[in-house]
Amino acid sequence: MEIMNEKSLTTLEYFKIKQQAKQYLVTDMGQKELTKLRPFTTKAEIVLALSETKDAADILRLKDGIPLPKITDVKPFLKRLDIGASLSAKELAAVGKVLRTTSEVRRFFVNLQDDDVALDKLYETAFDLETLPQVTKRLTLSIENDGHVTDDASSLLKSLRRQIITTEQSIRDTLADFTRGKSAKYLSEALVTIRQDRYVLPVKAEYRNSFGGQVYDQSTSGQTLFIEPKQIVALNNRLSQQEAAQKEEVRRILRELSELIAPYTSEIEANAQLLGHLDLANAKAAYAKDLGASEPFLTDDDSLYFRQAWHPLLDPKKAVKNDIMLGKDFKTMLITGPNTGGKTITLKTIGLIQLMGQSGLFIPANEGSRICIFAEIFADIGDEQSIEQNLSTFSSHMTNIVDFLDQISPRSLVLFDELGSGTDPQEGAALAIAILDDVAAKGSYVVATTHYPELKVYGYERPETVNASVEFDSSTLKPTYKLLIGIPGRSNALDISRRLGLPQTIIDSATQLVSKDSQDLNNMIGDLVQKRHDAEEEKIQTHKYLVESEQLHSDLEKAYAALNDQRDKLLEKAKQKANDTVAETTKKADQIIADLRQLRLNGGLNVKEDKLINAKGQLNKLHQPENLQKNKVLKRAKQKHDLHPNDDVLVKTYGQKGVLLHKAGNHDWEVQIGILKMKINENDLEKISVSEENNQDNKASVKRTASSGISTSLDLRGQRYEEALTNVDRYLDSAQLAGYSSVTLIHGKGTGSLRQGIIKYLKNSRSVKSFEYASPNAGGNGATIVHLK
Repeated sequence: MEIMNEKSLTTLEYFKIKQQAKQYLVTDMGQKELTKLRPFTTKAEIVLALSETKDAADILRLKDGIPLPKITDVKPFLKRLDIGASLSAKELAAVGKVLRTTSEVRRFFVNLQDDDVALDKLYETAFDLETLPQVTKRLTLSIENDGHVTDDASSLLKSLRRQIITTEQSIRDTLADFTRGKSAKYLSEALVTIRQDRYVLPVKAEYRNSFGGQVYDQSTSGQTLFIEPKQIVALNNRLSQQEAAQKEEVRRILRELSELIAPYTSEIEANAQLLGHLDLANAKAAYAKDLGASEPFLTDDDSLYFRQAWHPLLDPKKAVKNDIMLGKDFKTMLITGPNTGGKTITLKTIGLIQLMGQSGLFIPANEGSRICIFAEIFADIGDEQSIEQNLSTFSSHMTNIVDFLDQISPRSLVLFDELGSGTDPQEGAALAIAILDDVAAKGSYVVATTHYPELKVYGYERPETVNASVEFDSSTLKPTYKLLIGIPGRSNALDISRRLGLPQTIIDSATQLVSKDSQDLNNMIGDLVQKRHDAEEEKIQTHKYLVESEQLHSDLEKAYAALNDQRDKLLEKAKQKANDTVAETTKKADQIIADLRQLRLNGGLNVKEDKLINAKGQLNKLHQPENLQKNKVLKRAKQKHDLHPNDDVLVKTYGQKGVLLHKAGNHDWEVQIGILKMKINENDLEKISVSEENNQDNKASVKRTASSGISTSLDLRGQRYEEALTNVDRYLDSAQLAGYSSVTLIHGKGTGSLRQGIIKYLKNSRSVKSFEYASPNAGGNGATIVHLK
């Protein structure tokens, strides 16, 4: 990669831009990569750098950026491992943090991919990260982020630390007796402290002989002695041994962990560099967001076009924004205008934006802006007078220009500020023209500011050259800082003189002396440049609409494909569900049939009629699953057979035919089934014709006789009132279906409450013709004979 000259980068304040981006970095490796960052000079490098920034900007917009913590550069630690050294706990913690971050960042990008987030380049970078799960797990288990070795690092370390805690507690308990007991009068303070790794007490010097023990230190005044009582000497010795054993175990663990990661130093170093690279992409995206910058397009036609561009070191809310173009119709631009009018800042803006774009940074300009590729950018800007080298301003500028002329090529951008200034105006203008001719002959791109009127004429006469100016408001006598391409700067002398009070007659005379042809030419060039600018804007808008249309078309194609795929999956799922339903239904039917067969084999003596009816109902339900009842097609079919009073229906649950009497609710009907009247849900009713009714008589009706297994008597003794009435209700229904004319209810005498409740029920039952107590020899008033209709 070619490297641009440092002097021009400094002149254009490129390093200030890097300093602004640095605040968004969180890793040492990212900062090192930013320090080395220079504008790229090949298309592949620039495209890659801009694509990475675009990916990072999308991640920032969707996920708040790549999750990277603050990471220390571990390269020096890895070099020590390569020569067989052991790392400290903090150094191992730093390596562990790199490994954990590697796993987390890779997992983050896997989740992005699962969410169908489209990225151009950063997936490739992220998936180059090599995770080391076993090593990472061991380091995480053994070392905390601050370098503390955990108790889980080894069972021996955990045991030693428990012993130390126990010993320390014993020492404190023993010394507490001194601080609270009779010996407290010997202490200068009732506290326990440590001297030379031994627990001691602060004893007044005058009680040295009375207190006893070993002195380990004394206060500055000598009034207090720090004494270890003889009662805790053994405990202190034990504590020292335990702490020494702990330190040795920690050293052993650190050696073991160092040996564990030593074979993977190259992988860890590569991971650290990739994390730094992702950190830089993150920083470029965050900087672009705060700056309000946009992604530039890289052109193949060696032209640049900055839409509403501003200098990135200025406040974008206050900076004047200009459209700047160079390269298609003209490769040289001459900017004229008053001092402090914005000529120099325009020059710097052009050079700095181009440097930013070639570095993979988004540029401070509106969307749709274009950059091209320059192998070198030369900038001669500002007053570079040198006292040390005894050079005047003119000499200093000429020294720079001489260096430029030896290096420029068709792939160079040259920026001249006040070309030819600092000497005699006539000679300076001639020298400036000669320099511009030489640069143009070599095919370089040039932007120059000047005061010389001769250069305005030069802008008209030379091919691929255009005049420009910074606008001046004659009404306020202040610059507006707007760049006007195609219009040379005016002296504004006549307007200023008029505002200052010069007589109008003099103003008119001077106006007549100004060449009208010159004014017309200025207007014509300005009009042509404006039309070119409008054409560029229209091209950008057209391209934008084209991209949006292509994206919409692509989205519609994907949505259509996804819809077809979803339809196929739903159909397949529905088929599978239907097959499962059929299998389950068949299984249930087989079980019900088996149960019925078993009941028949048992002779049916203990089978109640309601059980047979319920079994028949279960079989009928299997023919129409609930999910089919809710089917829209079936609902429309049912609407053709609306239910009305007197309609013949089939009660599907019981397999019985009946006649609708009247509606008994929103979805319920009262149905006459033989001699029974029942309340049935409309979903359990099916309207039938006379022929269907006859078929149902032959196929679905259940004939009952006295031999159907229903007893002619029901014993209710010992049952609670509510339970007995429920059983009576079911029994009478079954007896009617069995064709019995009379049955006996055995309720016993007792207190008579059950008998009275049954009598009351029988009086209100529509199925009861009459009833009477049994004869004295058949139970008397302990049983009731019921005659059915």
